[in-house]
Amino acid sequence: MIKKVAATLLCMVLGGTLYARDDISQSKPFIGLEIGYATVQGAVWNESGVFPIYEPDYEGSDIEYGLKIGAKKDEWRTTLSFDYFDGDEDSRKQNYEKGLLSFDYFFLYSHEEKNTFQPYLGINVGYMNYESTNNIDMSGFVYGGQVGVLFSVTEKIDIDLMYRYSLSNATQDDRDASLDHVGSIVFGINYVY
Repeated sequence: MIKKVAATLLCMVLGGTLYARDDISQSKPFIGLEIGYATVQGAVWNESGVFPIYEPDYEGSDIEYGLKIGAKKDEWRTTLSFDYFDGDEDSRKQNYEKGLLSFDYFFLYSHEEKNTFQPYLGINVGYMNYESTNNIDMSGFVYGGQVGVLFSVTEKIDIDLMYRYSLSNATQDDRDASLDHVGSIVFGINYVY
């Protein structure tokens, strides 16, 4: 499992370097931490009569922790993040590890003035592993979007507040289970170096 996540993250980093065709020396690299409140939801297929029915089976909400690294140049930002969720709800323990590559566009960016408040829209793609105590263990790709705002506290410190939503294609055939989506409200702090 860890090898799959590592290989996927390596491919995303290499793909991200192809995206950064502009002069990299002008971009502002950063590292950061993030914490959020995440909800993960999946379902199982149940045979009922003639047609199978897709019924919500497991949903959990808890704290998600993460690390991120990236670069920002003018109105664009590229971020590679790794998040971990460990929830315990209704006597069901569940966790996930998620690696994401995201691209954000700051739509009120101005070249003329210093922007301390920068709203953005973005997309994300990555890989996720989900496990639960009811014998569910699945991995798959995730993709989605985010919306948020970046506050520049100082020249070296940024505060990030966003909502991130990602769909998944992860399934476990022997349980007829699938992971549907993950939604997170995320607070982050970035150090620009």
